[in-house]
Amino acid sequence: MIFTTVLFYLLGLVLVVAAFRVVTATSPVTAVLHLILVFFTASMIWMLQGAEFLSLLLVLVYVGAVMVMFLFVVMMLDVRMEVLKGGMKTYLPMGLIIGAIMVLEMAFVLVRSWFDSGAPAAVADDYDNTLDLGVAMYTDYVLAVEIGGIVLLVGMIAAIALTLRHRTDVKVNRPSEQVRVRAQDRLRMVNIASQTETQPKGDAAENSK
Repeated sequence: MIFTTVLFYLLGLVLVVAAFRVVTATSPVTAVLHLILVFFTASMIWMLQGAEFLSLLLVLVYVGAVMVMFLFVVMMLDVRMEVLKGGMKTYLPMGLIIGAIMVLEMAFVLVRSWFDSGAPAAVADDYDNTLDLGVAMYTDYVLAVEIGGIVLLVGMIAAIALTLRHRTDVKVNRPSEQVRVRAQDRLRMVNIASQTETQPKGDAAENSK
């Protein structure tokens, strides 16, 4: 019990510090790395509390899918790839530290699950944890789920608005104008007089001799 309590507070401390760095980091890459750590630490806390389904869902959906969208948005910002490649040595220690913390968190949680798991809860053979979770989400907490969906929708619209740029140097093909085009509008015949090669003055004098 003491190990579980200490581990919970340790994970909570890491979660708070990483979340603080997400909103205070000046570099978008640094913020994204700390956001990955936030999701992973929250997943470990849920697994520590026995919510294995939510924990795995957080890792698969948020770390595996949503973070890809975040990275895509970050790469669409005005971040030059030359600067990122040149600063690889700058971000490498932070990435290694965050990866090491994630590995240690997983190790602590798995050790606790193996050696201090206790007796499993008595449930029926046909018990469906996912079904009960869905029923609870869309009956008891339906308002919270709808608010969460609205927040995600607003975030998606904000990301599109931030990354949308109207460029004027892009050539756009308009099929309707291409269909109505006429040959005389695109092709012009020009009568050019024939040209003859002229010799330099020095060569002309030598030929006259």
